[in-house]
Amino acid sequence: MIRESGAHGRRLEHAPARAGAPWKPSGTVLVTGATGAVGAVVARRLAAEGAEHLLLTSRRGPDAPGAADLVRELTATGTGVTLTACDVADRSALAGLLDSVPAQHPLTAVVHLAGALDDGVLDALDADRFARVLGPKADAALHLHELTAGLDLSAFVLFSSLTATVGGAGQANYAAANAYLDALAEHRHAAGLPATSVAWGPWGGDGMAAHGAVRASARAMGMSLLDPDTALTALGRALDGGDTTVTVADVDWSVFAPAFTSTRPSPLLSALPEARRTTGGPGGADAADGFAEKLAGLTGGERERALSDLVCGQAATVLGYGDAGAVEPTTAFRDLGFDSLTSVDLRNRISGAAGVPLPATLIFDYATPAALAKYLGTELAGADTSVDSVVAELERVAARLGDLTAEDLEQSRVTTRLQNLLKDLDKTLGQDAAAVTGRLEEASADDVFAFIDKELGSA
Repeated sequence: MIRESGAHGRRLEHAPARAGAPWKPSGTVLVTGATGAVGAVVARRLAAEGAEHLLLTSRRGPDAPGAADLVRELTATGTGVTLTACDVADRSALAGLLDSVPAQHPLTAVVHLAGALDDGVLDALDADRFARVLGPKADAALHLHELTAGLDLSAFVLFSSLTATVGGAGQANYAAANAYLDALAEHRHAAGLPATSVAWGPWGGDGMAAHGAVRASARAMGMSLLDPDTALTALGRALDGGDTTVTVADVDWSVFAPAFTSTRPSPLLSALPEARRTTGGPGGADAADGFAEKLAGLTGGERERALSDLVCGQAATVLGYGDAGAVEPTTAFRDLGFDSLTSVDLRNRISGAAGVPLPATLIFDYATPAALAKYLGTELAGADTSVDSVVAELERVAARLGDLTAEDLEQSRVTTRLQNLLKDLDKTLGQDAAAVTGRLEEASADDVFAFIDKELGSA
C-alpha cells in the first residue's frame, strides 16, 4: 500500500487470543450462500447457539439440493427459518430480501458466504469472467454494507479466502474478490461498524474445496483441509475477540514456505518463525545452485536422467503421487491431468528447484516431461549446448505446428517461412537450395506435416 507516510507491505503473524464478551446470535441472522456445504454448517451452528430466526438465501434457494432437509433440521431445533432464492449481487433483489425481515425479529447479524469460482490463467480471464466472480462475492458485500448501514448490527461476517492473503494459481479474479472483503472489513472497522473478515484455507467436507484438483493442489502446497467444527471454533474466537481481518488455515510450513518462496523471497512470511526456519536454511537459491552444479558434473546419460527425475518428481508432487516413477516421461502433460492451474504450480516448482525463470506456458510449449526435461537441460547447460538449445526450440515449434490444421498452413506464412529458413541453412552449408526448396514449393499441406515429423520429430 502507498500512503503519505510511505510504502507498506502486509505481514502474516500469529493472531493473539483476545478477551472479549462472547458473541451470541439473536433476532434475525442473514446467511448468504446458505445452501452450500459450508453455509449449511454455519446455519446449524447459529441455530445451536440460539438464533431466533435464520434468513437463509442462495441463488437457487429452496430448489438447491438438500435445501428442504436443511430447513426441517433447523426448524426441529426451535429456530425460525426462512429460505428464499436471491441473487445477492442484484442490489434491488437484496434490498427486497432485507425488507422482508420480520419486525419481531429485527436483523442483528450478517454472515456473507456467497461466492463463485471461474478459474483460469490471467490472460484468459476477461472482464466477464472477473464480473462472474466479483458479483456474488464483492458486489454483494458492498450492497450488504450499504443497505444495512442504518441498522444496529452486532456482527458483519465476511467469508474471505486464503487466496486473498497468499494468492492462488489461476485465481486472480477470486483473489481480488476476497481481498475486497478484507478491505471492506477494515473500512467498516475504521467507521466504527462491526466487521470480521476471515480468509479461510480449504474446508473439509463438501463445498468449493471438495473438487479433487483443489484438494490435490492444497495438499501439494502443504495445506490440510480444515475440520468444520474446528473452523467454526476459530470463527467464534475471532468474533469474541473483535478481530477485523484474520486468516485461518491448517498449514505445514515446511512444505508451504519453500513452495511459496520458490521463485522469489516473500516478506509476507517474515514474521512467522516456523516459516523462516524452512526458508532460511540451505534451500531456495542454494538448492538451485546445488542442482546446477550437480548437473554440470554429470555425463550425458546421467544428465538426462537427473533432469527427467526433476521434472517427473515435481509433476508427481503437483498431482499428489508418491514418487516420480508414477509419471511417464513420454506421456503428454494434458493426459497426465494437468490444466492451466496445475501447470503454473509445476512451472513455479521447477523454476525454484532449477533456479531458472520459466514461462507460464511451459507445459504447453513442451508437451511431455521428456521434452520439458530436454529444454530445461539447455537452460542450465554450458557453452557446448547451443545445438541442443536450437533443437529444443525446433521441437517447440513442431509442437505448435502440430496444433494447426492443413487449412491453417495453406492460408498462413508458415510454408514460406520454412522455405526461407531452409534456403538460409543451405547457403550456410553450401548446398544446392533449389533441390530442397523445390520440393516444398510443390508440397501439399500433408507433405509439409510429413516433412515436419521427419525432420523435427513427432509433436
